[in-house]
Amino acid sequence: MGTGDGAVIRRAAAVQLLLLLLCSAALLPPRAAAVWLSLPPSGTKCVSEEIQANVVVLADYTVVYEDDSHGTASISVTSPYGDVLHHKESATIGQFAFTTSESGNYLACFWLDSNKGVGASVSINWKAGIAAKDWESVARKEKIEGVELELRKLEGAVEAIHDNLLYLKSRESEMRDVSEKTNARVAWFGIMSLGVCIVASALQLWHLTSFFQKKKLI
Repeated sequence: MGTGDGAVIRRAAAVQLLLLLLCSAALLPPRAAAVWLSLPPSGTKCVSEEIQANVVVLADYTVVYEDDSHGTASISVTSPYGDVLHHKESATIGQFAFTTSESGNYLACFWLDSNKGVGASVSINWKAGIAAKDWESVARKEKIEGVELELRKLEGAVEAIHDNLLYLKSRESEMRDVSEKTNARVAWFGIMSLGVCIVASALQLWHLTSFFQKKKLI
């Protein structure tokens, strides 16, 4: 095999790797997003994220008052079953981290501590799954860099896509079961309603026949 053939093979391999990276990035659901919430002077604002089980979640938040005054806010993070995963009061900046134990919507709620009549804004940055992994620490620990590190990131992205597809498949199966049960109940309700109507019509016909016979009209 000549030098030219080797260069062509390397170029083709690089193109395939690039295409695979682009496809993985397109298929991988976004798991790192900054969200801004406007907090009223009184009341609570919440943001939720649907996350599957056994996923690492990292988030940081910052509270900014509209009149540049120094105020604080409280935050409470709960699981789909209502378990409190993080709670902090009198905070202007902070972060939380946890590993999900069940699939569902994880809720982060904010409210202002002071009653100044002035609202505030909160920036919260969710990072879950592959986006929450510290690749710099992985590279230092395993002494990898360059293409090898990118391949490790690609491997993690592919695993995340695979896990997400399995999660979507399980959710689709659950929704299908619920739909089938609902359709069965509706069908039985329709049959029962039809039976009641038939019985009611028969009783009404019997009553009218008896009435007319008593009146000697028939």
